[in-house]
This record gives sequence, structure tokens and C-alpha cells, in this order.
Amino acid sequence: METLGLLADGLANAVTLQNLMVAMIAVLLGTFVGVLPGIGPAMAIALLLPLTYGLEPTQAFIMFAGLYYGAMYGGSTTSILLNTPGESSSVMTAIEGNKMAKAGRGAQALATAAVGSFIAGTIGTLCVAFFTPFLATQAVKIGAPSYFAIMLLSMVLVTAVLGSSKLRGFIALAIGLTIGLVGLDQSTAQPRLTFGFLPLADGIDIVVVAVGLFALGEALWIAAHLRRVPVEVIPVGQPFLGKEDWKRSWGPWLRGTALGFPFGAVPAGGAETPTFLSYVTERKISKHKEEFGSGAIEGVAGPEAANNASAAGMFVPLLALGLPVTATAAVILAAMRSYGIQPGPTLMSEQADLIWTLLASLLIGNTLLLFINLPLAPLWAKLLRIPRPQLYAGILFFASLGAYTVNRSSFDLLLLLAFGLLGYAVRRFGLPVLPLILGVILGPMMEVKLREALDLSSGKVSGLFSEPLAIGIYAMVALALVVPIALDQHDQRRRRLLSAIAGD
Repeated sequence: METLGLLADGLANAVTLQNLMVAMIAVLLGTFVGVLPGIGPAMAIALLLPLTYGLEPTQAFIMFAGLYYGAMYGGSTTSILLNTPGESSSVMTAIEGNKMAKAGRGAQALATAAVGSFIAGTIGTLCVAFFTPFLATQAVKIGAPSYFAIMLLSMVLVTAVLGSSKLRGFIALAIGLTIGLVGLDQSTAQPRLTFGFLPLADGIDIVVVAVGLFALGEALWIAAHLRRVPVEVIPVGQPFLGKEDWKRSWGPWLRGTALGFPFGAVPAGGAETPTFLSYVTERKISKHKEEFGSGAIEGVAGPEAANNASAAGMFVPLLALGLPVTATAAVILAAMRSYGIQPGPTLMSEQADLIWTLLASLLIGNTLLLFINLPLAPLWAKLLRIPRPQLYAGILFFASLGAYTVNRSSFDLLLLLAFGLLGYAVRRFGLPVLPLILGVILGPMMEVKLREALDLSSGKVSGLFSEPLAIGIYAMVALALVVPIALDQHDQRRRRLLSAIAGD
């Protein structure tokens, strides 16, 4: 009951005319940017981050929520009408959604994606409200050795388990950790990797890094592969669901929500796995298996609900532990830090009003998203016809403006260009962006916790293993590194055995 009371207080703070206007503008802007081809929620928030400068923290957080859910909805629109997912978690939506659109059922695909997103986002946000305070109270008891181990586990899971290539994941992580070292040493005040440039003494602002990697890097990548081929956008009418569509969608919505939230709430969870599991589950239990591959509505409803439930779940480790488990969470964390707010175990007690207002604004943004954007679906479809050169020229302009606004320094524009080229390079060589941005953000925090743990043990390495929780987490790190290798070797031996048997 206490949680419901706090959430009600957050709603009272958020539901003012001015805040509702901010939420409405944020939802529209988030959808506008998210619906554009190749732009996911992380890039959308990074691109629109400068719009929050000058706002008070409450309104800024309300805008974050609207931008986030708006960009998520825009990504599903692009997947369905253009077969171009804005991020990897929207791939499963595109499989059946685009087939439905080509079969003349684009309106139904958009409607089931929107309603599923609303249901999953609402349930997920309520779960965040109930789980985050409990996790935060437990996290306060965690010492520096265990906190360091948790961050190490998060990095290992992101790089060694979730990524397609362990080597590329660790290379990206190493680059991010190196960037995080730039600036003055927090203990000795000695300059590190500044190369004599005074502007680097304060370190590199994470906003510049995020905008460069996501917005500028993506623009350069698209420009390098631009083909002047007319974009074919499937026309769509007003989204709606018939009686049979409702009957076939409600089950996948609930199952997708149940699959998505736990993966988002677990550090290094992500949305790719639950969306895939949701699609496989719906395909297996559906009474209309013959429609899968040609436009089954369950194949849109389930993955889209799983995606949005996972998106809500990522706020649990972000707010309670200060751990960003997705690229979007990393950008939101950067935005919070720009306001001097550091998510972590004490945030729920020190900034209670702000956090409960944020959670309430997630509910408001989710509701506005459904009632505002569904009638505007035909308009969003027309945006997909914007020529790519004009589109990415605008992105470059706003990215440059955002980077300059951070410190009002022309040197940040040079850094933006450097990170834009880095963003292009990581795409060119197939390096994952999430480990890189995670290294930039968590690297300095890990260094602080590492030094605290060593100080407590007078410099002895054994201090890192001084807590039972830390020992358990290190065991999980070892398993995360060893088990995939053992499974790969087992599969290789099995394939060689089968080949030998086939040869005989």
C-alpha cells in the first residue's frame, strides 16, 4: 500500500497542465524520430537530449519518459511498414508485421503493436515501482567488493554471453574503458590520456560520446551505404482491431509481458532474447501455425509486448544499482548524470519525489502514446518517405547542436566528430556499441569501488573476496566465461563425430 501511495503522489506531481504538455510534446517528438528508418530509442534519446537542457529535473525526466516510449513505438511502425527495425529487439516484430502489412493488414499490425506496448509498458512500470524500492534497500547493504563484482559481472555478461563475438565484445569494452580513463585521476589528480589538452582534464562528457556514437556514427554509416532507391512504404489506414484480432492478441500480450520484464530487470538482460522466446512460444502454441511466416498477428503481439516489458524492466537495475543494461539505459543514465543525479542504492531515499514522479510519468507517457499516436499512424507512415540525404543532414545538425550545448565549447564539436568516426568504425568492423558505452560509464565507477575495496584491506587483493556475495558473483563470472566455451567445444566434437559417422 505504501508503494501505491508513493506512486499516487508521483502522479499528483506529474499531472499538471505544464507537465502534461511536456509529456505530449515528448511523445510526439520521440515517435517522430523513432519512426525514421534505422533510428532506435537510444539514438532518438541521444539526439533529443539537448531539448531537456533548461528544464527542471522533474520535467526533464517526464520528457525522457515520453521520448523513450515514443521512440519505442516509432520503431515498431518502421519495422511493420518498411521492414527496417530501428534496433535488434524489433527484428521479431518485423518478421510477421511486414508480412501483415503486405497482405493489407498493416492497420491491424500497428494496432496490436500499440495496444501490446501499452499493456506491457503499464504492467512493467508497475512492477518497477514495486521491485525497485526493495532492491534499493538491499543494495544499500552491499559493500564495495560486491558492488565491484556486480559491475564486472554486468560487463562480462554483455560482452561474453549476449554478444555474437566474444573477441569483438571485449575489444569494444576495452575501447570504452580507455575513454573512461581520460581526465584527472580521482585520487591523485594526475592527468590521464589528456595529451596536454586542458579541455580533456575534466574528462569527456558522456553526452558527447553517446551522440557521437549513435547519431553521428549512424549518419556516417548510412551515408557510406546510401543507395538512391525510392523507399517503398506500404500505405496504412486508421489502426484498429477486430473481434477475432482481440481474441488472438490478448494471450500473446500477457505472455510476452511475463517473458520480457524479468530479462529487462536482470543486469545485462536486454530485449533480444525475450522477443525471440516470445515469437518461438507463440509459433509453437498457436492454433494458426500455418499463418506464421505469412503474417500471423500473434507474431507481432507477443514480441512487441516482450520488447516493451523488457524496456520497462531495465529501469530496475538502472535506478536501484546505477547499472545500464541496454544502450538506451546508458543514454538515460548519461542524461541523469548531467543533472547531477547518480542512480544507485541511495537514490530512492535521497530523491524519492523525483523518482516516483519519473515512474508516474512513464505511465502517463505510455497512456498518451496510445491515445495520441494511433490516430496519427497515417502521418507517421508519410514521414518514412523523407529522402535519406535530407533526413541525415538534419540529424547531423541536431547532433552538432546538442554536443555544443553541453559545455558551449567548440572543442566538443571536434570530439563529436572523433566519436562519430569511431561509431562508423565500430559498425564497419562489427563491434557492438553497448559494451563500448558501458565501459565509458561504468569504468570510472568500477575504479572508485575497486579503490574502496583495496583501501579497506590495506591494498591486499584478498579484499576483493572479503564478502560472501562477492565470492558468489565471481563464481558466476567464471561460469559465464567458461560455460560458453565448453558448450562450443562440445558442439564441435559432436559435429565432427556426426561427420565421421556420415563419412563411414
